[in-house]
Amino acid sequence: MFRHEKRLLHPVKIDRPNPAYAAMLQEQLGGGNGELKAGLQYFVQSFRVKDKAIKDLFLDIAAEEFSHMEMVATMINMLNGHDLQGNYANANLEPHVLTGLSPDLVNASGVPWTGAYVNTTGDLSADLLSNIAAEQSAKVVYEYIYRQINDKGVRETIDFLLNREEAHNALFREALNKIQNTGSNRDFGVDEDARLYFDLSSPGKHFRAPQPTPPSFNSPRGTNHNQTQHHGNQYTQQQYYHNQNQTQMQKPNQHPNYQ
Repeated sequence: MFRHEKRLLHPVKIDRPNPAYAAMLQEQLGGGNGELKAGLQYFVQSFRVKDKAIKDLFLDIAAEEFSHMEMVATMINMLNGHDLQGNYANANLEPHVLTGLSPDLVNASGVPWTGAYVNTTGDLSADLLSNIAAEQSAKVVYEYIYRQINDKGVRETIDFLLNREEAHNALFREALNKIQNTGSNRDFGVDEDARLYFDLSSPGKHFRAPQPTPPSFNSPRGTNHNQTQHHGNQYTQQQYYHNQNQTQMQKPNQHPNYQ
């Protein structure tokens, strides 16, 4: 069962309309690394998950991704403004000649969204690795967009979304560590063929023969003394909304990876 709350997950503001920025953000609405792809991927994968905690995680993150999609669509709508500007050289023309400035399920080039973007295998290890990669890829796209946009309001929203990709990445890594030696991780690298290296690119050999072990990550819950403490590091949804109502969150625009 779904329930829609009319407030956005996080406030969305722009400095002024800019159809070129709207066209770029379409990538995160209807593109192969966008919010709709992520939300549907985790939602579809969840049906075969037997682990109750991980199933709940998939559904929680899927629901949040749909909220991100709503934020991105709201931004696109605001950036498209109210006037048709088909002669705007750098803008995607489709909103100006087809959709009446409405956000559409297309990428930055106007290519329609497709279910082929969604990856699901029925194997929890493989799906989690795919989800980790999806979050990393979405983070990269947001970084690319951030560098090209000179709008304080849009940048602040992108910064929030980018940081949420990092949070989901960490949660999926934690889930993967919980299911070692299950599914496709069982009997990993037991055959000698898995321990061979074929040096087929000349000149030079830069890697040794592998000694395969199941994919795993260091715990993403390392101690960070710079974190704000909220009841044992648990920053709740209610506290977040309370802070949003009290004051606009001050987020840095100096993220080292996207300046």
